[in-house]
Amino acid sequence: MNHTLLISALLATLSLAACDNPTVVNVPATPVAVPGPAGPQGETGSQGATGYQGTEGVQGETGDTGDTGKTGDGTTVIVVPAEAAAPTN
Repeated sequence: MNHTLLISALLATLSLAACDNPTVVNVPATPVAVPGPAGPQGETGSQGATGYQGTEGVQGETGDTGDTGKTGDGTTVIVVPAEAAAPTN
């Protein structure tokens, strides 16, 4: 019985040592770039050159004046729009 107990203990030790325990690897977090405060404003740029001024166009001809219309007799006409028909379903 002493040999059986010794062999059992040796077998248990070897079987536990043979277990594959995964190794935990801690991966550091990727650093994120955070923008800092804004710097001072730069100098103002120089003014650009003025563009080419085009030539002035030619004055067109004046059209003929039409005849004057008749004067009214002072009567005012008011046209009332017709009522819209009710929609039918």
